[in-house]
Amino acid sequence: MGSAQQLHLGVALDGAGQHPAAWRVSGVRPAALFTAAHYLAHAKLAEAASLDFVTLDDTLALQPGGEEVVRGRLDALLTFAAIAPLTSGIGLVPTVTTTHTEPFHLSTAVASLDFASRGRAGILATPSRTEAEVTHFGRRTLPSEVDAEAENAEVVDVIAQLWDSWEDGAIIRDEPTGRFIDREKLHYVDFEGRFFSVKGPSITPRPPQGHPVVAVYGDSPYAHGAEVVLIDEVRDARVRFPDAKLLAGLSIVLAETEQAAIGRRHALEAYAPFPAGGLSFTGTPADLAAELPRLAAASGLDGFHIRPAVLPDDLALFTAETVPALQAAGVFRQAYTGTTLREHLGLGVAANQYAEA
Repeated sequence: MGSAQQLHLGVALDGAGQHPAAWRVSGVRPAALFTAAHYLAHAKLAEAASLDFVTLDDTLALQPGGEEVVRGRLDALLTFAAIAPLTSGIGLVPTVTTTHTEPFHLSTAVASLDFASRGRAGILATPSRTEAEVTHFGRRTLPSEVDAEAENAEVVDVIAQLWDSWEDGAIIRDEPTGRFIDREKLHYVDFEGRFFSVKGPSITPRPPQGHPVVAVYGDSPYAHGAEVVLIDEVRDARVRFPDAKLLAGLSIVLAETEQAAIGRRHALEAYAPFPAGGLSFTGTPADLAAELPRLAAASGLDGFHIRPAVLPDDLALFTAETVPALQAAGVFRQAYTGTTLREHLGLGVAANQYAEA
């Protein structure tokens, strides 16, 4: 049992759940979807089960669909900043869009989330690929998919350099000498890339983790180099991303019996089909607990990005029954053994590139 693979588990807290009709069947009041309390309640469910992290989707455009789907959202990073002081163990990984947002702003915002959460911040960096988002800003034309992905990778690169622009120990706070900072430990980034030129240093000190965890989706040709890759296509994924923590998206519909779970799924599909992409599971929490280690071993996965069809229903069953079964099988932690998201994921200490120079 001691040698069993330890899974990593993140969970998506988007709206009322992954299914477009979740808001019509969930116990959550639709008005609550635009409150930080909604996301705090679900983050605390995930935290009580010692899950690695929660994610919150975001874009710079309205969600697609008509009058029958949830449209409109809170800013993911600001929402997680609001709940950060009210949580203590769960990692917080907001989606941030990189096509229209300056990397300097992203670096300071995510660093601030890392301070607010005391080392539990991550970032799910995604490019913007729609005309609607272009028209919201009016400063550029729609980049090609290849260019948008390349720019996304460049943003990830430069924000890491900005996080490093303050060495550890740069803040002295020495009252007798009147020196608050050691100027020798602040560095100009002098970044010159294809899309950005950034001087630096950051206005925000190096965050508690050094580097908040960087996650990307695996459909990007530039996903190599990210610490966490979220994938929908598991075939050959380990070959494509040999060095990343590899988590497969998995939508779940749970109930105490398989027939009841199938009934729940059919009830949802009577409103709308399930979103395409990724793995899916419909069944009991116990059967899911038996399936996850098998799936991980068969595909070389490090874990799963759980997408509950309905919140809190499927998340509540997952945390109350699936996770304890995984713990009993020795494939998931009994409690947090560290305090930072990097520690939850088994990532090493982020070295400061300027300190090494």
